[in-house]
Amino acid sequence: MAEVVLDGVTKRFKSRAGTVEAIADLSLTIGDGEFIVLLGPTGAGKTTTLRLVAGLETPEAGRVSIGGIDMTRQPPAARNVSFVFQQYSLYPHLSVFDNLAFPLRSPARRVPEPEIQATVREVARLLRIEDKLGNRATQLSGGQMQRVAIGRALVRRPSIYLMDEPLSSLDAKLRADLRVELKRVQEQLGATILYVTHDQTEAMTLASRIGVINRGRLVQVGSPRQIYEDPVDSYVATRLGSPGINLLPLALVPALNAPARAATVGARTEHMRIRRAVNGEAVGKVTWVEHLGDQNHLHVRIGDTDLVTLSDPDSGLDHGDPVAIDFVSPLFFDAAGVRIR
Repeated sequence: MAEVVLDGVTKRFKSRAGTVEAIADLSLTIGDGEFIVLLGPTGAGKTTTLRLVAGLETPEAGRVSIGGIDMTRQPPAARNVSFVFQQYSLYPHLSVFDNLAFPLRSPARRVPEPEIQATVREVARLLRIEDKLGNRATQLSGGQMQRVAIGRALVRRPSIYLMDEPLSSLDAKLRADLRVELKRVQEQLGATILYVTHDQTEAMTLASRIGVINRGRLVQVGSPRQIYEDPVDSYVATRLGSPGINLLPLALVPALNAPARAATVGARTEHMRIRRAVNGEAVGKVTWVEHLGDQNHLHVRIGDTDLVTLSDPDSGLDHGDPVAIDFVSPLFFDAAGVRIR
């Protein structure tokens, strides 16, 4: 493994509409053995960042270094990186063993066959697919195929693993299972991973640090807890949390002791205490209750603004009930969405 550094990297693409800046002055250090997750919506620049590290794209400005060596102009083959794509991209006519062994049998590496045998079986054991080594790729389930795709990267032991939403095509149960497996394998190997996703649950559960990216700019980098509790702006605040953070105009809650310049209140579930209103103290009304078993999603309207929070199934609140809301240490943002502390 090795430290990977992106220093002031910028990437532009030409289109019929003109030049598009996909990545803008992005700087990020991925420490040896770190699991960094880039989080953002489609089109934010996540995959382009991976491709810049892999050498599949060349930046217009900035540099990419791996293990202290400038790799900015080096071809992919010189960079010792492994790439796991969203689609499995397995060879259907080959067995699981041969799919896993394929990178090691490349003429560029010429790994001895006894070493290939040992490495493939060890990776298969880590991924819990050792009983599938003789199967064709077409005989596997979706989850098993994705394990093989991940394993094909793991056999290489590169400087860094690049993963482009590798779990997004799986169903929810398989995604949850493979998240656990991937984190376990990463910790056992001490692997350095740069992983991109739009899924906040993947980011929170996998990452040692999260980088929130928006329109090619890295907005904030920090631990999952830091990103959740201390976002630098309203965009970052909306990336994490389920249900998502509620953003309310300050004018709707004039009783709050808000800092100067505050225009918007950010209220997560833990920032609100909702109770049935008495004696005309209502500030909102329940519009919908989603029953989820151990908890409810409570939808409340304040003026023309809707908010969603969690509530106890035994709260007794129901559709149409007037409610009072106490705010506890909410977040504040200015008119441009910048956090005010």
